Amino acid sequence: MGHQAPQGAGVGGWGSFKDIFSGIFSGAQHPQQPRGPQPGTDLEYQATVDFWTAIRGGQARIQINRQETCPTCHGQATQGGAMQCPECHGTGQVTQMGGRMKFNITCPRCNGTGRISDACPTCHGEGTVTRSESVDFRIKQGTRDGQRIRLQGKGNAGINGGPPGDLFLIVRTGPHPVFTRQGDDILLTVPVTVAEASLGAKVEVPTIDGRAQLKIPPGTQSGQKLRMRERGVESAQHSGQRGDEIVTVEVAVPHLNDERSREIMRELARLNPQDPRKALFDRL
Repeated sequence: MGHQAPQGAGVGGWGSFKDIFSGIFSGAQHPQQPRGPQPGTDLEYQATVDFWTAIRGGQARIQINRQETCPTCHGQATQGGAMQCPECHGTGQVTQMGGRMKFNITCPRCNGTGRISDACPTCHGEGTVTRSESVDFRIKQGTRDGQRIRLQGKGNAGINGGPPGDLFLIVRTGPHPVFTRQGDDILLTVPVTVAEASLGAKVEVPTIDGRAQLKIPPGTQSGQKLRMRERGVESAQHSGQRGDEIVTVEVAVPHLNDERSREIMRELARLNPQDPRKALFDRL
């Protein structure tokens, strides 16, 4: 009968040698060195400001969460002085057995430095802690919805003396019950009477600067747009330039509550027999 291989020899034994060599070379090639200065990461938040602040400019405030330098370890991530590694006794290497062979490998506890330090109990070795903070920032006159504001140094704190990151704010402007903003233009719908639309008139309309006169040309139709030049928003990008106010006219049809008014309207229809729907059929 042939001799059987001893238990543990063959494939299993080779696997253990592979594990030993893998540990040697991986430890030798990739020791974890102490971290040097690392810059903090940037933050991005959306900041909602009211309609008038975006137009006129002013101060605003936002609440953010950011990483700050740990007050206990001052960003060093460790507490107390370094001491001799108890695993390798300061040599940086430990002995590992592989069958009858001995191998010296990098100490896994101190990463070959021979010294260890206790992690900071406040930041748990991160060097930073999370804090909630109120940040005040300035809104420039004419700031648009979606505009990006950079606040230098207001991002996450750096590590081991690294510089902090930046805070980027994406401005979101609030709505207004009367005005709608489109770029630097102000949009507004203004109702006028049938007489004002038919005969023409000067009507008072609101603007972002107060009341102003708008000329309604004779024969103005409902839905027609009239432009009031330089009644819009002061441009934040181009100094001295200003948008317009664009007024959409809405003809208000009156409720005829007495017979005399209805008779006048019937007389008006007889004097003006135009069919406003004729053009629809002419295009068929």
